[in-house]
Amino acid sequence: MAKATISLIPLPKDAVLYPGTSIRISANRPDIPVILSTALSRGSRSRSAIANLPIGCVPLRSSYLSPDGQELLDSKKRESAEDRAQDDVDAGKAKKDDLFQFGTLAKIVGVQGQNEPYIQVEGVQRFRIDKVIHERPYFEAEVTFYEDEVPDLKDTDLRKSFSLLKQKSRELLTVLRLASFFRPGASTFSPLLIRRFELFIAKKDVGQAGQLADFITDLLDASFEEKLKVLCTLNVKDRVEKVLELLNKQVQGINGNIKTISITSTSVPTNGMIDISNLTDQQKAALARRQQGGMPPGMSGMGGQDEDSEDKNELDELKQKLDDAGLSPEAQKVATRELRRLKKMHPSMAEYGVCSTYLENLAEIPWTMTTDDQLGKDTLARARKQLDDDHYGLEKVKKRLIEYLAVLRMKQVRNAPLDRQIENLTKQLALPAEKLEEKEQKEIKEGEENHEDKVEPIPAEERDAAETKLHVLKSKKMIDKAPILLLVGPPGVGKTSLARSVAMALGRKFHRISLGGVRDEAEIRGHRRTYVAAMPGLIVSGLKKVGVANPVFLLDEIDKVGTSNFHGDPSAAMLEVLDPEQNYTFNDHYVNIPIDLSKVLFIATANTLDTIPPPLLDRMETIQLPGYTTIEKRHIAKQHLIPKQIRTNGLETDKVLMSDDVVDAVITSYTRESGVRNLERELGSVCRYKAVQFAESSDASSEAPIPYEPLVHVNELEEILGIEKFEEEIADTKSRPGVVTGLVAYSSLGQGSILFIEVADMPGDGRVQLTGKLGDVLKESVEVALTWVKAHAYELGLTNQADENIMKKRSIHVHCPSGAIPKDGPSAGLAHTIALISLFSGKAVPPTIAMTGEISLRGRVMPVGGIKEKLIGAHRAGVKTVLVPGQNRKDVKDVPREVFEGETGLEVVYVRHIYDALRRVWPDSAWARDVGFGAGYESRL
Repeated sequence: MAKATISLIPLPKDAVLYPGTSIRISANRPDIPVILSTALSRGSRSRSAIANLPIGCVPLRSSYLSPDGQELLDSKKRESAEDRAQDDVDAGKAKKDDLFQFGTLAKIVGVQGQNEPYIQVEGVQRFRIDKVIHERPYFEAEVTFYEDEVPDLKDTDLRKSFSLLKQKSRELLTVLRLASFFRPGASTFSPLLIRRFELFIAKKDVGQAGQLADFITDLLDASFEEKLKVLCTLNVKDRVEKVLELLNKQVQGINGNIKTISITSTSVPTNGMIDISNLTDQQKAALARRQQGGMPPGMSGMGGQDEDSEDKNELDELKQKLDDAGLSPEAQKVATRELRRLKKMHPSMAEYGVCSTYLENLAEIPWTMTTDDQLGKDTLARARKQLDDDHYGLEKVKKRLIEYLAVLRMKQVRNAPLDRQIENLTKQLALPAEKLEEKEQKEIKEGEENHEDKVEPIPAEERDAAETKLHVLKSKKMIDKAPILLLVGPPGVGKTSLARSVAMALGRKFHRISLGGVRDEAEIRGHRRTYVAAMPGLIVSGLKKVGVANPVFLLDEIDKVGTSNFHGDPSAAMLEVLDPEQNYTFNDHYVNIPIDLSKVLFIATANTLDTIPPPLLDRMETIQLPGYTTIEKRHIAKQHLIPKQIRTNGLETDKVLMSDDVVDAVITSYTRESGVRNLERELGSVCRYKAVQFAESSDASSEAPIPYEPLVHVNELEEILGIEKFEEEIADTKSRPGVVTGLVAYSSLGQGSILFIEVADMPGDGRVQLTGKLGDVLKESVEVALTWVKAHAYELGLTNQADENIMKKRSIHVHCPSGAIPKDGPSAGLAHTIALISLFSGKAVPPTIAMTGEISLRGRVMPVGGIKEKLIGAHRAGVKTVLVPGQNRKDVKDVPREVFEGETGLEVVYVRHIYDALRRVWPDSAWARDVGFGAGYESRL
C-alpha cells in the first residue's frame, strides 16, 4: 500500500471505472479544464504532461450503499437515503459527501472532440479516499493505493472459480453473438469486437484473475450498486466469486429471452423418395417451408407473421413494378431470374439488399415508355417561331434543327399506315390458333353486333404466312436514328439554351448532363454490381430521371471530359453512347442489359474542338456557333436582355428606356466578348441604377418631390458603369505612304477589328525588322510580300532597270501596333504587299480602304477565314471599302444586311490578283489606266 495526494474527477451518474478498462468523460465541466491547465503549467507545456497526470476517477455514491460499499440494512437509514435527491446530483457540481469511498487511479489517453470535447481515461489501480483536502476549483484528496495481491496458484477453489469464470464468459459472448444475429440492434457489440474479447479472455491465466474479473464486470449489464460492490472488493478470490454470480445471472436472463428451437435431421431413403405419410406434422411443415423457398427450419421463430407479410408485400410490389415497366425480352428474363433468387433470400442477408436495389433500378428504367412528338401540320412553323423567339441569329443552327424536325415529320407520315397494319396483325396473332369452322366463318362475314370491335383470329394453316408478313412490315418501318449534334462556340452564345428550345419545340423531356470534370469511366457506364454501393452511370440515371426513352439529352462541356488515366478513359466510354450505329444496344456495367439509346436526341456542347479525341469527334455532327456581332448583340439586348433585367430588378417595362446609342455604347465601350453574359451584367447595373432613382422618387414626400426620368442617356453611362473599359479602333482620317488598314477576325476581346500595318524604310543594307509580337506565319507572309515586290519592282515602275535590287541601299521596318497582343495568320499578306508598294512608290493608301487576303509568290490573292467578323469590325471602325479575295464571295452572304445598308454601308470589292487590288486602291495611277498592265506576268523568279 502507498499513499499520495491526487486530483479527483467525479464520474457521471451510474458510471464506474475499473483497472484495465477505459471510459469517456465530458470536458464541458468546470473542474476538468482547470485540472488540465494545471497539469500543463506544471509540466512546462510538454506533450507528456497530460499523459503522465495522475487522475483519480471516483463514482458517485449510491442511495442504497454506504460510502464503503456496505448495504444499508437499517430501514431508517435507507429511507433517509432514498429521500436524498441523488438522481439530481451533477458530477461537475458534486460535493465530498456525494463521492464513493473507493475509486480508480487513471491516466488520460487523449483529449478529443470539438463541439463536445471529452477526455478518454484508462484505469490503472484501485484506491481508497482517506481525506478530501479541498473541493473547489476541483477535488484533491489523500488516498491509499491497493495492488491486487498475487493469488496462490495452489488454491484449488480459486482455480476452479477462475476456470468457471472463463467458461461462463465465453458462454456470455456466444449468447450475445446469437442475440445480435437473431435480433439486430439487441447487442451493441459487433462480431469482430466479440471475437477480440474471446481472444483476450483466452490469454488470461490464474495470476490475472483480478484483471479478468474487472474486465467482465465492465461488460455485464449489472446494476450500479452491484458494480460498486465489485469496485470496493479488494480480495481477488471474493471478487471472482461476486463476478461469477453476476455472470450466471445475466446469462440465464438472456437465455430466457431467446426462444431456442431444436433442429433435427432425418435420413433420406437411398432411393431418394420420401413417404409423406410417415412424417410428423412438424416435419411436414418444415418440408413445405423448404419447398416454398422460405427460411430454413428453426429460423421461423425469430420473426413474426407481420414481418413475413411485409416481406411478401414488398416482393409483390416489386413484381408489379417490373410488370408495369414494359421490360425488353432480355431484361424480362434477367428480372425473373433475380426475383426468383430474391424470394429465396432472408432479408437480413447483404445480398438481399443488392438484389432488390438492382430490380428497383430495372423497374425505373423507361424501356418502352416514350412521349409523343408534337409533329403536326404546324410543327415546322411552331418550331421556327419557338427558335426565333428564344434566339436571334444562329441561322445555321436553326436550319439544321428544322431539318431534323422535318425528317421526323416525314418518317411519322410514312410509318402511320405501317403501324396500323402491324398493330392489327399483332392482335390477330395473339389469339389462339384454332381452325375456324365454315359456320363460324360465315357468321363473321355476315357480321354480328359490335363486330367492328372484334379481332378476327387467323387460322392455323395461315399463321406462318401472317408471321412472315408481320416481319416484312416491321422491316419496312423507318427507324428513327437521332443525330448527334455538337454545338461548338465561345462561352455565352446560347448553346445550352438552344438545346432546351429544341426540347420545347418537340414536346420532349429535357435533361442536362454536365461532363465537365468527369474523370472516371464508371461515371458514364456505371459500376459493376460486385462493388459496394454500385449504381448506374450518368446516362442510365438520366433516363430514370426523365422516365421516357426519347428525351433530349444535353451533354454539356464535352470538351472538358477527362482523358485516359488509372480510372479508365471517360471519353472512350462516350464512343458507344454517341454512335447511332451502336447505341441501340448500349451496355451499362451496372444494368448489364442492352439499353436502346437510339431514340434519345443527344446535343453536345463544347468551347473548342482541340481537346475532343478524333474518334469521338467523328461520331458527332459539328455546328459552329461564332461569336455575336455588335448588331446581333443590339437585337439580343433589346429583345431579351433588357426586358429580363427590368423584370429582375422589380421595375416595369416603361420605367427604363434605352436608345440604340446607349446599347451600342455599352456593347463597344464596356464589353468585349463573344457571348452576351457580361453585356447582361452591365445592363443589369444600368437597371439597378434606375431602380434606385425610381425608389427615391416614389418614397419622396410631396413637399420635396424628386422627378424620375426613365430614359437613359449616353453621358450617364460613365456615372453608372465607370470609365470606359475599351476604346474602339477607328480608321484614320489622314493617310501617308507605307500605312495600310488590315482586318483581323478575332482580336484579344473576341470580335472582328481593324489592324494598322506600318512600314518604314531607312538607309541600310537590305535588312528587314519585324515588331508587334508577330507569329511565324505572319512573318512568312511579310517575306512573301517583299519577295514579290522585289521580283516585280521594274514592272511596277519602282526601279529604273530590270536587274536593280530595290533593297540594295535601304532597310525596312514592319510594325503592327498593339505590340502586347499576339498576332498571327496569313490573311495580312495582301495588306503587306500594298504597304510595301505604297512605301516604295510614295503613294498613300486611302484610309477608308481596308483589305484582307493571303498572297502567293505568283501574286494571287487566296481565300482566308473569318470574313463575317472582319467585315463587321470594318463597318464598326468606319471603313467604306473592303478588298476581299474573290473565293470568299460565298462567305459574304453570312454577313448581316445591316452592314451593307445605309450611308455607312460597306462596299465589298473582290480581287483575285495583286494587280486587281492596285487598280482599286489607286484608280488614277498608271497601273489602273493601262488595261494590259501586268498581263502575262506572274513571276520573274
